[in-house]
Amino acid sequence: MFVDLPGYWSGDPKPEPPKRRLSPRGERLLLALLGFNMILLVMAPVGGATLIHWLIAVLAR
Repeated sequence: MFVDLPGYWSGDPKPEPPKRRLSPRGERLLLALLGFNMILLVMAPVGGATLIHWLIAVLAR
């Protein structure tokens, strides 16, 4: 039978916190690019439909 006595086992050492991979400037740039992509996600289908209608109008002449 095993008896767990306090102080008998030192335990695992605490792991180091993960190092930051992005600088603050890089983080702002990434967020700006994500925001720009979200705007394009909404606007691109509208712009694409407009271009398709323009192409149909030009070809229908």
